[in-house]
Amino acid sequence: MSDSVLSEALAGIKPNSRVLELDRKQPEFTMTWPQYRGRIVSELRITNGRNALHGNLDLLRRITDKFGVSPGVIVGIWGLETNYGAGTGGFNVIEALATLAWEGRRAIFFRSELLAALKILQNGDIRAKAMTGSWAGAMGQPQFMPTSYLRYAVDFDGDGRRDIWDSRADALGSIANYLLKSGWKSGEPWGQKVAVPAGFDASLGGRENKRSLGEWMGLGIRREDGTAFSRNDVAGALVLPDGAAGEAFMTYTNYTAIRRYNPSDFYALSVGLLGDSVLV
Repeated sequence: MSDSVLSEALAGIKPNSRVLELDRKQPEFTMTWPQYRGRIVSELRITNGRNALHGNLDLLRRITDKFGVSPGVIVGIWGLETNYGAGTGGFNVIEALATLAWEGRRAIFFRSELLAALKILQNGDIRAKAMTGSWAGAMGQPQFMPTSYLRYAVDFDGDGRRDIWDSRADALGSIANYLLKSGWKSGEPWGQKVAVPAGFDASLGGRENKRSLGEWMGLGIRREDGTAFSRNDVAGALVLPDGAAGEAFMTYTNYTAIRRYNPSDFYALSVGLLGDSVLV
């Protein structure tokens, strides 16, 4: 690490009290699936997502050609993470990470992220003052942590820098690369809403309980409109985000790839549903 990079990165930083406040007072309440879906997959977010999709259609087509990831899912993650780039966070990432590493509650994790952030500066992709993000150090339009940036960020616009802050091409290309490296299968769906029979045993659901669609049909599961699945040899897992009496989704390999971006079922379902909605 060069002295000049360290000097610029560390100049004037100090423990950030707002970072500590947000870390210690994270909300502990939990929303139900209908509450979460209504808030996250809102009509406004869908409308804005359609505008974002159509405004970047050529770029998204080129990204899909290279990485094989659905443009709907790319836009879905972009929308959930930063409202299509509108809210990327205004914290100095070096200061935020140094504060959390110093505070000590999760020191090992944040020290590794701080070192990764310094490597990004050393590589010359961004200057320290422009490296902004969330209070926890998630950066740019995709909200990558620094270690994720080092693994997955790409220079899609070809200017020699991986700029996930101001280059839409790099930001969206990096989301696609993240999903591809997480196991995304080109041309396959993430999942679909399904109909569950009355009295269905909810313990048969869960993303770890994979069965062929033929087996699921034998248990009474059908497509949302009540018809049979078009194939019976594909493996899927039934996710019941609000129990057997609520909505049900058959999920596939690409759902697992979305969950590697964020492990929450609510998040992954919302990405898929938002992505499907913006493609309409």
